[in-house]
Amino acid sequence: MKDHLESSIFGDHDDHADVHDPVAHDEHDAPPPASRREARQAELAVKGSKGQRGSGGRDGTIKGKPPVWRRLVVIVLALGIIGAGVAVAYSALRPVVEGFLESNDYAGPGDGSVRVTVEQGAGGSAIARELVDSEVIKSTKSFVDAANADAKSSGIQPGVYELKKQMRAADALAVLVDPKNRIVTRVTIPEGLWASEIYPRLSKASGIPVAQYAAAAKDAKALGLPSSAKGNVEGYLFPASYEFAPDSSAASQLKQMVGESTKRLEALGVTPQQMERVVILASLVEGEASTEADRGKVARVIENRLAANNSIGFDSTVNYIFKKRGVPTQEMLDSNSPYNTRRFKGLPPGPIANPGESAIQAAAAPPAGDWFYFVTVDLCTGETKFAVTAADHAKNVAEFNAWREATGGKC
Repeated sequence: MKDHLESSIFGDHDDHADVHDPVAHDEHDAPPPASRREARQAELAVKGSKGQRGSGGRDGTIKGKPPVWRRLVVIVLALGIIGAGVAVAYSALRPVVEGFLESNDYAGPGDGSVRVTVEQGAGGSAIARELVDSEVIKSTKSFVDAANADAKSSGIQPGVYELKKQMRAADALAVLVDPKNRIVTRVTIPEGLWASEIYPRLSKASGIPVAQYAAAAKDAKALGLPSSAKGNVEGYLFPASYEFAPDSSAASQLKQMVGESTKRLEALGVTPQQMERVVILASLVEGEASTEADRGKVARVIENRLAANNSIGFDSTVNYIFKKRGVPTQEMLDSNSPYNTRRFKGLPPGPIANPGESAIQAAAAPPAGDWFYFVTVDLCTGETKFAVTAADHAKNVAEFNAWREATGGKC
């Protein structure tokens, strides 16, 4: 029995018995009837599940790594964000890109009409901005580039110009570099005119009524007259060639003319308190001297007669009373006006004309001399002779009478 039991437990083995596990298994631990490879894989799977708790799922995926559908959602969201960013960037950069690609100049030639003012001292960039604001050119760069390529651009003069809208920058520049294209009121005022003769000339050039000039002349403060002028503009409307802006007023034009007179008086060292006397004296010189060379001598004659307490005795002051030029009539010479220097001693109460610069210079600093008389012996040539004594003056007057008889007093 014992031998039988031992034989049952250990039993004799055949040649293949040594390949089996010597450890006995009960029927629950025995592997299922499968190949060794499948058994080994199953065993590894069991060990893996025990050694990596929580790392696997029922679907066989490894926990900690998101499932495929989640990854797809993330990718879709990322692509959406990137797309939105691209759209925003495109919207923001589109004008810039188009700016690089689009021309910064109009094709021209332009149409319509617009007036542009070039201010005194304005540089190329300032002019370009004004042109862009007026819709004449497309960009400041186009004008600056055109100006840099044209040497004449440095000679653009201040003033008002008429251009078209949407012009080529080079075409707009061509208009501005030509001073003939400036829109200005041009007028020339000769020496020795009365204010009443100047207003119609200004009016003809500007289209402003004469009455507006006469009214503006009454505002001495606005015109910048010196206090010694006592509000009288006569004598301070400096004779010269002027260019006024097309929209300038009567007051602004007169102010500019007064400014020219006071500027020249100041340059000669004449103070505001002295200006009125100098201008009165200069107006007398302008009314009597026929040539520039004689003006200093005429000024000296006036000073010599004033110093001797004699009357000045000029026909030009009588002409001013009646606003008539030529030889005064006896009725005119008998006038009781304080401007009648034939009857009254001293200087007239105000200027009798608007003197030019040479007359002002003569009045401000007359040359030394003893001349007391003078007479123009030839009205055609303006030849004037000066004398110290009455006898010499009488001879000069006789020469004038001879000329008048020979010519009838006409040139």
